[in-house]
Amino acid sequence: MLKIAVIGGAETVIGFKALGLEACPVANAEEAREVLRHLTRDSEDYAIIYIEENLAAELKHDIDRYKDVPKPAIILIPGREGSLGLGQSALKAAVERAVGSDIL
Repeated sequence: MLKIAVIGGAETVIGFKALGLEACPVANAEEAREVLRHLTRDSEDYAIIYIEENLAAELKHDIDRYKDVPKPAIILIPGREGSLGLGQSALKAAVERAVGSDIL
């Protein structure tokens, strides 16, 4: 069975645990990078990994490796501080690649 995980600050991810997702609280980008590497190993079956935007900004190179593969889908979510606009930019870029033009 495929799984879903959330990487972010403890305040952000704890609510997702109540929904049955795997919560991966981290304190900084380096911890987030290690968790992301663990979740994306060949032996792990994660279909979706949500990452808090403020951490994703520092993990851009790591995340970019997965933008053209079907699994795992890495989706950026706003953190406690609010949205940085990175998730919306990533969605816009993905739609543009899929459709061939900017429709958003």
